[in-house]
Amino acid sequence: MDDLLTISRRKFLIVGAVTAATVALPPFICAEASAANLAQPIQAKLSFVVNGQPQALDVDTRTTLLDALRENLKLAGTKKGCDHGQCGACTVIANGRRVNSCLTLAVMHQGSKITTIEGLGTPDKLHAMQAAFVKHDGYQCGYCTPGQICSAVAMLDEIRQGIPSHASTSLTHPPQLIASEFQERMSGNICRCGAYSNIIEAISEVAEASA
Repeated sequence: MDDLLTISRRKFLIVGAVTAATVALPPFICAEASAANLAQPIQAKLSFVVNGQPQALDVDTRTTLLDALRENLKLAGTKKGCDHGQCGACTVIANGRRVNSCLTLAVMHQGSKITTIEGLGTPDKLHAMQAAFVKHDGYQCGYCTPGQICSAVAMLDEIRQGIPSHASTSLTHPPQLIASEFQERMSGNICRCGAYSNIIEAISEVAEASA
C-alpha cells in the first residue's frame, strides 16, 4: 500500500509540474501581444478650446487630459502630483466644472472649453483669486497652487449656483459663502506645506468682494 501511495504521489507531482508549466506559458504570449499593441497605438483627432484658443490634436486614445495639456500643448502650469486623483494638483476647469485632469482622458473632452491656470490671468493682469493668494501667502512651495486656484474659482461658482455640499445646512437652502463651505469643498486639494488657513483667507476675500 505504501508503494502504491508513493507512486501515486510521484504521478501527482509530475502531473502538477506539467500543469504548472502549461499555465505559465500564456503570460509570455500576452506580453508579446501587449508589446504589439504598444507599438501601434490608436490615434484620435481631438478638437477643443483651451484658455480661449481653439486647439486640434492627434493623440493616443490613452492620453490623459493632464498629459495632453502638459506634453502636447506645453501648458506646464497644471501639475502632475499623485497621478491618482488624490491630491488635486492637476485640477483644471472643464466647461465650468473643476476636474482632476489626471483621471480623465483627453478624447473625452471633444468640443469642451478647458481653462488652466495660464488662462485665468497673467503676471501683468492677475485673476482676483491669484492676487488674493499672493496677498495672503496662500502657498509655500507653490506646486499645488495652480490646482488650488482653479479649484477655488470653480468652487465659488458652484456655491453661487446653489449646489450644496456636506457642510451645507440643507439640500434646498442656498449654500453660504462661509469658511466651513470652502473647507469642505476644497478638501480634494491637498497642500503638503499646510497653508490651508491662508488659502481660506484668500478665498474668503474674493467671495466677499464678489458677493
